[in-house]
Amino acid sequence: MTREEVSGIETVGTTLRQQREKKRMGLAEVSRVTRIPMATLESIEQDHFDDLPGEVFVKGFLKSYAQTLGLGPEDIVARYTASRRVAMVTPLPVASPVQAAHGGQGRRFGVAIALVLLLILFTLALSIVLKPRGRDMPSELSQSSSRAITIV
Repeated sequence: MTREEVSGIETVGTTLRQQREKKRMGLAEVSRVTRIPMATLESIEQDHFDDLPGEVFVKGFLKSYAQTLGLGPEDIVARYTASRRVAMVTPLPVASPVQAAHGGQGRRFGVAIALVLLLILFTLALSIVLKPRGRDMPSELSQSSSRAITIV
């Protein structure tokens, strides 16, 4: 029993295959007209959309195939999208509250360490730049210090 027999609704692939057979067209002829590889057409007719390239390409193939068969491309693409909507939902990974709290705590600790290291480096650089040197003393200070030595 196929999927469309179970659900009572024809799938996109079944609809396209039945319409192609009504028009008495072979896959090779459809492939030549649409320039879609035969393997891709076979996958479409069997509803094996996961075997095909990206979603944009699949929709383009469906539009071209539907136009070649005289079907409404928008209807076929809408039915395809509706059939894939459930299959394309993927659950997002959810971290437990313990993992989330632990991860945030580690990041804050790393930022704190980085800030402390930057503060130390800034202080060191500032002390090197502002360190008074004996020969760099202004003349007023150096004269007064030599007078103080002689006075004493």
